[in-house]
Amino acid sequence: MEELLAIVYHLWTLRTSLFKQKKPWYVDLKACISRLPENGYGANVPTWPSRLHTPPDRLQSIQYESYIARKELLKAESKFWSETIAGYVRAWHWKKFKLRNVMDMKAGFGGFAAALIDQGFDCWVLNVVPVSGSNTLPVLYDRGLLGVMHDWYHSKLKRCNMSTIMLEMDRILRPGGRVYIRDSLDVMDELLQIAKAMGWQATLRDTSEGPHASYRILTCDKRLLRP
Repeated sequence: MEELLAIVYHLWTLRTSLFKQKKPWYVDLKACISRLPENGYGANVPTWPSRLHTPPDRLQSIQYESYIARKELLKAESKFWSETIAGYVRAWHWKKFKLRNVMDMKAGFGGFAAALIDQGFDCWVLNVVPVSGSNTLPVLYDRGLLGVMHDWYHSKLKRCNMSTIMLEMDRILRPGGRVYIRDSLDVMDELLQIAKAMGWQATLRDTSEGPHASYRILTCDKRLLRP
């Protein structure tokens, strides 16, 4: 027993000694931002803010299932979100909100974030690019935007579980936060029911295309639940 205690004590002192040697504040800092290459893709990135709307060279390296030129796709996406965000600002008085942290759950080329910047919003926008789709992160980075890759549901599933995604959104969202979901009519009823079941204040609204359009916008507020 005494021998066992001696071994345990020896291991404990050894562990303590190693911990002291490897404390985080004794570790040298390492560079976490890579320099832009001097040649090839990413070498000719303009300075900010012109880079936000300049199609980067790496746009041509993106594997995209489309017959339309990639530059035209980026311009079309930027135009769509510019007009859409301008409409949201007018209709829902976004200028009165203190937007701080915004997440685009399916970012594409970053047109949503670029439109917010053009509108003068001083906020962080995290662009999420699905792993199962085209990797547009290089384009986002070259435009000066932030982004990560993440699948909100398993790519092998034919249809994602709406409840799982909504619960994940609720976990991320703080009380006082807002959610805007633009999707087709065939899923809106289910989303509305889930949102109300989670305690969100949810309202279904028409898009700028009018009541006969095939899309709707679900606006949700997460309030602080009181006992």
